[in-house]
Amino acid sequence: MKTIDYYYSTRSIYAYFGAQRIADLARRFGRRLVHRPVDLSRVVPAAGSLPFDKRSAAHKAYQFGREIERWSEYLGIPALVDPVHHFGDRALSAGVILAAQAAGADVDRLHVDMLTALWRDDRDLSGVEVLASLVSGVGADAKAILDAARSADIQAAFNRCTELAIADGVPGSPTYIVDGELFYGQDRLMMVERALERPFAPPGPAPKW
Repeated sequence: MKTIDYYYSTRSIYAYFGAQRIADLARRFGRRLVHRPVDLSRVVPAAGSLPFDKRSAAHKAYQFGREIERWSEYLGIPALVDPVHHFGDRALSAGVILAAQAAGADVDRLHVDMLTALWRDDRDLSGVEVLASLVSGVGADAKAILDAARSADIQAAFNRCTELAIADGVPGSPTYIVDGELFYGQDRLMMVERALERPFAPPGPAPKW
């Protein structure tokens, strides 16, 4: 089965806005989503952008304030602009995604539920009880998944996902790669859909910057 490589942070608002839609597209076109959760604190600077805490107040107010409000209204997806649990550890929630994927659980649904739990319901994705309830909600063994998520092997896999993202030139979350073509942002999902229907023309010569 062909795949879509799917890079995102388990704490990303824009991954939340695109989560159900990319899962639906993958299902519609018979593709398997390969979930690659990443550490944005490493990916974003490697791509040449400022990390969140270094950006101006005006930029944060626009991209992580007004834009959230508008996308929420436009898509009809309820979202909190500044949930209490926005910031925090990514390692355990990313580990849960990778452990669930390795176990053959419904990781597409799980990642939607996790992002919804944070951005709609302000639940703490660092919390073991929260994560256990979400894993159980997709019919998987919560204890087994959480134990695996903490393991050295799964945490090494999380690190490899981040390193792969940097190597692939991923700018941020979410980023989708379809047959080698990179699409950054949930606002590019119409282009992802087009690429799944038929490829874009090959790229021209690289600009001489």
